[in-house]
Amino acid sequence: MAFVDEVTIYAEAGHGGDGVVRWAHTKEKAHGGPSGGDGGKGGDVVLVGVRDLEALAHYRYEKKFHAENGEGGKGDLKHGANGEDILLKVPVGTIAHIIQTDNEYEITKEKEHIILFHGGSGGKGNAHFKSSTNQNPFQQTKGKDGKGGDIKLSLKIIADAGLIGLPNAGKSSLLNALTRAKSKVGAYPFTTLEPNLGEFYGRIIADIPGLIEGASSGKGLGIKFLKHVERTGILLHLVSANQDDPLAAYGEVRKEIELFGHGLPEKREIIVLSKIDLISSGECETKMQLLTRETGREVLQVSIENAEILKRFSDQLAKTFHLL
Repeated sequence: MAFVDEVTIYAEAGHGGDGVVRWAHTKEKAHGGPSGGDGGKGGDVVLVGVRDLEALAHYRYEKKFHAENGEGGKGDLKHGANGEDILLKVPVGTIAHIIQTDNEYEITKEKEHIILFHGGSGGKGNAHFKSSTNQNPFQQTKGKDGKGGDIKLSLKIIADAGLIGLPNAGKSSLLNALTRAKSKVGAYPFTTLEPNLGEFYGRIIADIPGLIEGASSGKGLGIKFLKHVERTGILLHLVSANQDDPLAAYGEVRKEIELFGHGLPEKREIIVLSKIDLISSGECETKMQLLTRETGREVLQVSIENAEILKRFSDQLAKTFHLL
């Protein structure tokens, strides 16, 4: 099933059941007083958080949802049954934007329930209107309509670490090596067209697609994927060691993060000099020192082609997560 991170659907709560006009029947007389029950309440539209990143894909083709209507009242003072709620299962990290009202709701944990639309209340039966001056009421009221509207569901992935960097910095390959995520890898810009996720000792690492200049203003895949980085705990900023000017490569992506804002510039960031097998050890050391000196950030190195170096990086990353 394809990964879907944004979809718009329509959902409506159930209508309340109508109250009814009924009369009690006894052996003595056929018309023994009002006994019409109230209608049942309509079902609610409820957002439910699940640990399934592909949950939004279920809404690609089915776009309209309706909670069950409340049942009408019955005789003998019996109320109609309440309608069943409709549960919209969405991944943790989903924001529901109600288009008509501009209200937003956010699912931040598994099994969290948020009512988006309340079902209509049930109408009153004629028994409800009996009084000392109205012994045989014929009044009843209809159930209220349930609320509804268009809902834009947007997923902002919540990951422990996000791999960022220019296209071909080695993000997908590193994710595969660390987590066996098996994301597609290719030597061309925008290899990754959607975030790939992997589990690393119980922690989630997200491979965020390559950014280009202007991403913060929507160029390329820009805003669509910068929003995913918002939810990551740590930014692992990969800079390919075979870049002639690694500082410029780092700065290009960093500039987009600064322009985007939304709390990204303040996140903890670790620079990872990747593909160090492509350069000499001396050149690697020079570039490590340059990045450390000019950025003031922690700089690690990695190569997926060298098992010893990869193991050292993996241990460093595990230690970083342990200290969070």
